[in-house]
Amino acid sequence: MSHPLFDKHRATLDGALNAIRTRGYWSAYPEMPSPKVYGETAQEDGKKAFDACLGQTFSLNQPGQSGSVATEASPYGVALNVSYPKCDAQALIDAGLAAMPGWQKIGAEGRAGVCLEILDRINKKSFEVATAVMMTTGQGWMMAFQAGGPHAQDRGLEAVAYAYKEQAEVPAETTWEKPQGKNPPLVMKKHFEVVGRGVALVVGCGTFPTWNTYPGLFAALATGNAVVVKPHPNAILPAAISVRIAREVLAENGLDANLVTMFVTDVPAETQALAKHPAVQSIDFTGGNAFGNWLYENCRGKQVYAELAGVNNIVIDSTDNYKAMLRNLAFTLSLYAGQMCTTTQAIFVPAGGVDTPDGKVPFDQVAADLGAAVDKFLSDPAVATAVLGAIRSPETLARIESAPKWGEVVLASKKIDHPEFPKAEVRTPVLLKCDASNEAAWMEERFGPIAFVVKVVDTAAAIALSERVVNTHGALTVGLYSTRQDVIDAMTAATMRSKVALSINLTGGVFVNQSAAYSDYHGTGGNPAANASYADSAFVANRFRVVQRRYHV
Repeated sequence: MSHPLFDKHRATLDGALNAIRTRGYWSAYPEMPSPKVYGETAQEDGKKAFDACLGQTFSLNQPGQSGSVATEASPYGVALNVSYPKCDAQALIDAGLAAMPGWQKIGAEGRAGVCLEILDRINKKSFEVATAVMMTTGQGWMMAFQAGGPHAQDRGLEAVAYAYKEQAEVPAETTWEKPQGKNPPLVMKKHFEVVGRGVALVVGCGTFPTWNTYPGLFAALATGNAVVVKPHPNAILPAAISVRIAREVLAENGLDANLVTMFVTDVPAETQALAKHPAVQSIDFTGGNAFGNWLYENCRGKQVYAELAGVNNIVIDSTDNYKAMLRNLAFTLSLYAGQMCTTTQAIFVPAGGVDTPDGKVPFDQVAADLGAAVDKFLSDPAVATAVLGAIRSPETLARIESAPKWGEVVLASKKIDHPEFPKAEVRTPVLLKCDASNEAAWMEERFGPIAFVVKVVDTAAAIALSERVVNTHGALTVGLYSTRQDVIDAMTAATMRSKVALSINLTGGVFVNQSAAYSDYHGTGGNPAANASYADSAFVANRFRVVQRRYHV
């Protein structure tokens, strides 16, 4: 007999399973904040729920609590002052381990059903979550709603679908019969149990606290593991709301709420100690190379899924629509002020220029035109503040200020006053140009709105350099503009060797730094920027083990 929540959400799961099989467009959760979809009062209710959190202690009723901690500071200058439970790591682990047998007992269908119910509840709280995402990360409102809400939920559902798919391949039992010639056959009954590996630790990032957290959270939970969510110290509230909903759904369905807990700390050593705990068997992490490499080196034997730094790049050879290319690139460089793991940093342009229908455009002119396109796109302050959002960290501001030392300034970064949030640090991109030989400048991730137009000898050299950068430093996204099939073929071959996603001649409403759930594989796991794809079968299959028992019959 199937679980009632599995039956309730079966259509949603089937839609996701079909989507990951066909890779076409599909979404379970509407991305537009329409009152017709979410309710006439949904936005107001979400804002009220967010406001009710401010200046308060966020209660989760977790074990091992001893005091509280408050670490968040809004990039928009809004006083948050939210305190969160400070819990003993061992108590959370012990509680999670105690909760796992009951979670295993309800089976893959039950776990999928509960996870889908959690996602459905989160979806109904999209406005509250989006406001929390906006105010903790600095994202603009629409991006916070879409990327922090429905798109993140789609990513969680995608992980659940893959998890269910892989577990469904394991039969519950079988009768094994081996012929023995003239003698009676050997007959055995065999039972197979899917068992979670252990406690899963999901370490969130400060820029996309739901979009980059939900895949690991739901992949681990759906495969039978208890999960400890460790949010970034400056983006806790979106994770806290999500954890609270998960705990409520679990408790309402007779399950131990401590399957999902939250560990809050701004002390790296405490996170490291938790990661090294023997009961922690899988770790999801999005962030910088320092901690990511520490995980690789110090958590051997555990399954680590890490998305780290990279140098995303684009090769421009030729185009049949020069102005549309520039507009697309201008949006690419501006979205969320470059604070995305997929944003382009290096744009390789041949020294001889770029072929267009109006003739060859020299290198310097390409750089100048791109700077002008960015400037034009952001000329309306209302558009600029909506697209750019606010700078999240002082480190990013410092990088913007020091950027001119890395190349010749084509477009200087400007500060824009936010009409609603006067304390917000809103900055336009800085665009630099330099020679390819100046690798110390551009061949290192400079997170934020900082991009380089890099002069290369020719297109062949640009493709070779792009491949070397990906192999050496990693990348999640690579782009190409070319009207020549031989160039497209050469770039395709290079990205196959370096194992990075390639976008070709984007001039419309899709941009290289966007990734669609169910269709786009976010990362390949084949270069230093990420050791896994988010999501595919490999992202879930190693989170559980199959334990068998057998006997003669």
